[in-house]
Amino acid sequence: MRIEQLLEQGLPRQVVELLREQGIEKLFPPQEESIKRGLLSLKKNFVVAVPTASGKTLIAELLMLRSLLERGGKCLYIVPLKALASEKLEEFRKYEKLGVKVGVTTGDYDASDEWLGSYDIIVTTSEKADSLIRHRTSWLSEVNVVVADEVHLIHDSSRGPTLEVTLARLRHLSENLIILALSATISNANEIASWLNAELVESEWRPVKLREGVYHAGEILFTDSSRRGIDASYANEALNLALDTVKEGGQSLVFVNTRRGAERFATEAAPKVKRLLSEAEKEELKEIAQRVLHVLAEPTRICRRLSKAVAGGAAFHHAGLAPEQRRLIEHAFRRNLIKVLAATPTLAAGVNLPARRVVIRDYRRYDSSLGYVEIPVMEIKQMAGRAGRPRYDRYGEAILVARAEEERDFLLERYLLAEPERVYSKLAALPALRMHILASIATGYASSFSGLVDFFSKTFYGHQQEAYTLESSLLSVLEFLEHEGFLQEEEEKIVATPFGKRVSELYIDPLSAVTLRNALERAESVATEAISYLHAIARCSELGTLYLRKGEYEEYLPKLLEQERYLLFPLPSQYYEAYAFEHFLAEFKTALFLHDWIEERSEEYLLERYNLAPGDIHSRVEIAEWLLYAMEEIARLFNFKKREEISRLRLRVKHGIREELLELVSLKGIGRARARKLYTRFKTLEELRKASLKDIASVPLIGEKLAASIKAQLGEKVTRSPASGNEVKATKTTKQSTLTGF
Repeated sequence: MRIEQLLEQGLPRQVVELLREQGIEKLFPPQEESIKRGLLSLKKNFVVAVPTASGKTLIAELLMLRSLLERGGKCLYIVPLKALASEKLEEFRKYEKLGVKVGVTTGDYDASDEWLGSYDIIVTTSEKADSLIRHRTSWLSEVNVVVADEVHLIHDSSRGPTLEVTLARLRHLSENLIILALSATISNANEIASWLNAELVESEWRPVKLREGVYHAGEILFTDSSRRGIDASYANEALNLALDTVKEGGQSLVFVNTRRGAERFATEAAPKVKRLLSEAEKEELKEIAQRVLHVLAEPTRICRRLSKAVAGGAAFHHAGLAPEQRRLIEHAFRRNLIKVLAATPTLAAGVNLPARRVVIRDYRRYDSSLGYVEIPVMEIKQMAGRAGRPRYDRYGEAILVARAEEERDFLLERYLLAEPERVYSKLAALPALRMHILASIATGYASSFSGLVDFFSKTFYGHQQEAYTLESSLLSVLEFLEHEGFLQEEEEKIVATPFGKRVSELYIDPLSAVTLRNALERAESVATEAISYLHAIARCSELGTLYLRKGEYEEYLPKLLEQERYLLFPLPSQYYEAYAFEHFLAEFKTALFLHDWIEERSEEYLLERYNLAPGDIHSRVEIAEWLLYAMEEIARLFNFKKREEISRLRLRVKHGIREELLELVSLKGIGRARARKLYTRFKTLEELRKASLKDIASVPLIGEKLAASIKAQLGEKVTRSPASGNEVKATKTTKQSTLTGF
């Protein structure tokens, strides 16, 4: 189907012309099939299960544009990751030429985001969408189309439950809602389609032919029985495969099972890749390498390692990198400057980074409770799906690496010739059930046990399970919520208490809320320090406990005993409750990491001490701040006296600072490093008001531009010489500064 034929489907000519500007002249077969099956009639739901890069996003765009033009209202585009939300925002902005406003929201689970009411397409994560429903965001009633991207991630134990409950709630909000679920190829896509009462479009078509094979002893054996020899100059077989592609002008994406493995691979690959680069590429990469190095005010060894690899045309990508470093790496890879990218499997379900050859070095990964386990077929297929760049490559190759001939045959049968696993709901997990049962009652979706059964029967979990299994799970959680004071019975109805309503809005596990409430009750009658509250939030499942490494039991035990009097929970018996004691000690270690963070320990120190890379620190600090905010709100609800202590600690955790810097970090553009530099000269905002712009600008890491911004925030106007552009003076304005200090 040619793009002009979309005019017959009700799309205006300016839409077709804009698509043509993007280089789209003809629809891919899955896109054409969706249109022929009635996608643009706006009368039925769809599940589209096709390989990566087969045009799923354009299917969603056509549906959203058709709905906006025909019915107005809004479209909600749900993605599994924040990084994907940013990527989709940039993709959809091309439609702003047509007057379509595109917005994104992924953070702050205690906000209704009413400001998005003027937007047409809203990109978000399933967690944020769920939060918006809990806050009864008014513009949700205007949503006519919901797109659930990567819907097969319903099988993911961390994100899946929220995605399926969110879809069930959104369907409940509007009878006329159109749902488009986009999925990778899975074996039971028909089951998801049945659950959503949707038309199923399945296809194995790809815009770039995919060749899959297994490499061993200098030769690739493909699934079609063809073979190809590879120059095996190095002992590292995955490196030989990657370099072979670079020599032919392509790029290679190498999946390894650990972060350290990814870093080692990129470090080894860089000097070999550099020999194959042009002088122009080397110059550009040199500049990017410097930007990667200085993303952090104090670069860590990971920053230095990454920068050195980038200068050689290679890189590694994992969750431990700072967000800006990941963005720089992804951009350089898309521009074909970075030739070899070593990544952990999380990238496969994340941003779209196709390469001519995908090398899957490891098919097993370490599980703390099970040891080394095999990666599911579905994940291998996700990685393989990244092979081949549309419009650039005639074919893509996905190659697994075998260490022996027997392993080669095993990998062919186990992965390349096998069907992906069936997708199952993970909503039965207790933390998920606790959160979503409470939310169902707090938001009015149910007011009785039978109402809960009715609502949860509409989830994918309810679709897959027998009724008696569902009822048993719901009943046990309901009893817990009533016992802990989240729910109560009123006039033969189950309703949420003020505590239950607030916890539902705060978007934390009710069990974590009980932990925080109990800690606050104890804090009322004992002496408390920062470690008291940090240890309390370390007991919450959301933060994730740091493991005790070899030898750390003896290292942290004396510190625990020294601080025991400040902890808000009793110490288990070291002898009779050995497992509980060890877990308590691990929680204490997690609290010590946060304590070191607010004592302004460097990120290099935290990396060495706790094995936490910049990206890990960022994500854990974000969660810790949210848990402290939740603790603060629970303290407000029950009128606990020490709420102000927690409020100040939350700001310290947010910025990673000691108490004395709280006033300075209230300035926009001033973080922990700059605040500490400023503090050597200016202790308060008042001292900054009195200082000259020149004196402020002379502080390391500040400079004239930021100094001018500081003066403006403090209510002064900076004037410049028309001739030179240099600063002349800062004068007071009548506008009142909103910065009041602490």
